[in-house]
Amino acid sequence: MRNLKILFVIAVLFTFSGCGIYSFTGANVDPSVKTFQVNYFQNNAEVIEPGIERTFTQRLQNLIQNQTNLSITPTNGDLRYEGEITQYRVTPMTATANQLAAQNRLTITVNVRFVNTKKEDDNFEKQFSFYYDYPANSLLSGAVLDAALEEIFERITQDIFNASLAKW
Repeated sequence: MRNLKILFVIAVLFTFSGCGIYSFTGANVDPSVKTFQVNYFQNNAEVIEPGIERTFTQRLQNLIQNQTNLSITPTNGDLRYEGEITQYRVTPMTATANQLAAQNRLTITVNVRFVNTKKEDDNFEKQFSFYYDYPANSLLSGAVLDAALEEIFERITQDIFNASLAKW
């Protein structure tokens, strides 16, 4: 019985050992990384929706802060996120029998440059995109726009987190 307990403890120790610090969010952050910075994401899309660049920047900062133990810093972060919103596009998706749009899709694309000053092999520049479908008889404003941005930014920021820290 004693040998079984020792084997169990050893198995648990091997399970939790590895090259980096793992968390329940899937982040694999090198112990030497202590800080991160998220530079302001400019809105360079052809169609400009005021304020989404600020909202996106804050959402990415909050996600990283909430899912890691890293400290945010305005400059010289061990991890640096920067980029721009490159697309904000509304397109019709489905049609009615009268050849009218029944559903529209808002698509937002963000170009991200990620720099890991401690491990340059992790650096990348990549585009992340997601969409939100809404009824064509609704205006893309107020509650509809808020719901669209919430869903799109949640997905894009999580995809950025996964690509940079979870290596998915």
